[in-house]
This record gives sequence, structure tokens and C-alpha cells, in this order.
Amino acid sequence: MATASASYQSFISLNPTTKTHNCSLSNNSISILNPVSHSSRLTARSKPTHLWLKKPFTPRLSCTNSLSSISPNTSQYEFADGSSEVELRLQMGGQDNLSSKDVFVDADGSSLTVRVKRSGSLLTLIETNQLFDKIKPAETIWYIDDDELVINLKKQDPELKWPDIVESWESLTAGAMQLLKGTSIYLVGDSTEINEKVARELAVGLGYTRLSTKELLETFAKQTIDSWMLAEGSDSVAEAECAVLESLSSHVRAVVSTLGGQQGAAARADKWRHLYAGFTVWLSQTEAPDENSAKEEARRHVQDGNSGYSNADVVVKLQGWDADHAKSVAQASLSALKQLILSDRKLPGKKSLYIRLGCRGDWPNIKPPGWDPSSGTDASPARV
Repeated sequence: MATASASYQSFISLNPTTKTHNCSLSNNSISILNPVSHSSRLTARSKPTHLWLKKPFTPRLSCTNSLSSISPNTSQYEFADGSSEVELRLQMGGQDNLSSKDVFVDADGSSLTVRVKRSGSLLTLIETNQLFDKIKPAETIWYIDDDELVINLKKQDPELKWPDIVESWESLTAGAMQLLKGTSIYLVGDSTEINEKVARELAVGLGYTRLSTKELLETFAKQTIDSWMLAEGSDSVAEAECAVLESLSSHVRAVVSTLGGQQGAAARADKWRHLYAGFTVWLSQTEAPDENSAKEEARRHVQDGNSGYSNADVVVKLQGWDADHAKSVAQASLSALKQLILSDRKLPGKKSLYIRLGCRGDWPNIKPPGWDPSSGTDASPARV
């Protein structure tokens, strides 16, 4: 499995709108940047997928429901996933004598807007710019069936099962199972606290086991990480965390939060041998004033490779932090992981093969069985 030079990046900007009870990112705009030609192959890691979450992360943050914008007059819908298309049925109660001339359906690759003309004005029923996955807009079909508006959307990826019409926390956690295939998730980055808070949300949402290297180390050493650092230094703590990560590398369906900053193993590029066993998410705080600046910052950090964190599969940029909104960060992380895996469906299988061969440090160019990492000799990558 040769490494290619392609790069896959995406950014999500959080723009709070109307206040509702359910928090999701379904009303966010998402832009995908692929700076190489479409004919280029993706790497095994596909380079990190980057997301940027804009302020505010404050208690005043308000989010929308699972359909980004739904008129109070249209609160019910039915959704079904077929083999190659999805179907949305909207209840049109109170819309007597509705004509097809009064309905306006606008769909592109990742968005859907539905409006109806009523009393001389246009009423928006649905407006979402983040469908669960890409569609073929030219093949969109809609019709009126009694008191329902039926919309058929052709999926670009027939193999992907859609749990819902939009990408929300609920649909991501339900849909992630078919993509992750039990592969564990490791949270690395600037802050141990952020890693732990987001790991808790991910574990609950996915039904995974939550594990914390901080908790495991402090239980073993019978002292806090800070006191351990003062007594023996960061290298001793990092070595101990490496041993913990080795024992966890064979686990499946786990969300592991690691030590943040410069305390632990993840900050050291030579300590990633067992972190590669799962999908790694780098939660990175930023003071960048806008999305473009955050994008450039992420690129620079990955290209420089000065920190071990640049090895991560996914980068989530946070401008501000509030523990009350850890689920928003967890959702952004799942969204990025979904995009990463959809760019290369073999990634979970490659992770599994890497574990079965002993996590020898040969990710992403996995060598055949029997390869000795200490030999210094090259070998053809193993076939997946």
C-alpha cells in the first residue's frame, strides 16, 4: 500500500441561528478543499481532515433541530433509505388545492431547500445545507401525493446507509457504526480536559467504552499527573502513557482520551506506534480570527511536522472552549471522521490489519507478516 500525495481537508463553521432545544450542526455551511486533482489517489491516512469551529462556545449558543430550518407549519416528515436513493415525505396539512406550480424544490450536491407559495408569499418548509451525504441533484424527483410532498434524492454513494435526511448528532452516531466497523477513536491535542470531555460525549453517542489514560496512570501511580511531572519529568510520564496505549491498542469500540499539551506520548512523533491502531482526532485550540486563517494555521502545523499531533487523521480547530458544548465538538469530530472514511472505505480494514500484525509502527505503509521494524530493511506493503 503505497503512500500517495493527495490531501483531503474540510472545515465546518458554527453559526448559531434560532434557539431550539436540540443541539446539532446541521445548519452549518461546510466547504471541502481538495488541492489536488480528482484523479489523485488518497493516502492511507488521507492526510488530516481539518475542521474549524467558530465562536461563540458560550452558554448563549443556540442550535437548530435535525432539519436545519423547518416551518412550524410543517413539523412532521417521514424518511426512508433505499438501495440507491432516499425518500422524504413532508406532511402538507392545511395546504388545500396545492398545485405543483406552488412548490419549489432546490437541491444541489449537499443541500436541500423546499418552499411553497401560500397567500401570495413563499413559505420555507425545509432549508438545510448539510445533507447526510452527497446526492445527484440532476436526478432529484418530487411529486404531490394527496396531502404529502414526496421528494426522491439519488445518492452518490449507494453503499452508505442514511439514518436521516440531514447530518445531525443523532444521524452521525447511528451512521458511524457502519463506517467505523468497531475501530477505536483516540483524542489527542492541546488539553487533557477537552480530550476527556469530548471523549465522554463520543463514547455515549457511539455506545463505545470510554477510557482515559490520565485516570489509568493516576490509579497506577497513586499520584496526580502534575506531581508525577514535578517528580520525574515529562519523559517519564510519556513513557508510562506509551505502555498504557500499548495495552489499549488491541481494544475495539473504545474512545480513548490522552494526555494533552506536552505531557504525554501524543506530543512526541516517535511515540505514535500504538496510537495508529485507531482513528486519531487532534483537538486544537486556535486564536485565528477567521476560517481562512485557521485553515492556513492547520496546513502549516501539518506541513511543519514539529509536533507529534501532526500525525493525526483528523484535526478539529476550536476558537474558544466551553465544556457545556463538548457534544458540538464531538459532532464535528464525527463529521470529519465520516468524510475521511468515505474518502477511503478501506481505512477501518487497514487499521484492523495493522493491529493484527502487532502495531509495529509501519502505518500507513503496512509491511507483510514477519517484517522486523528493527531490521531497517524495506519490504512491499501488505495487501488489504
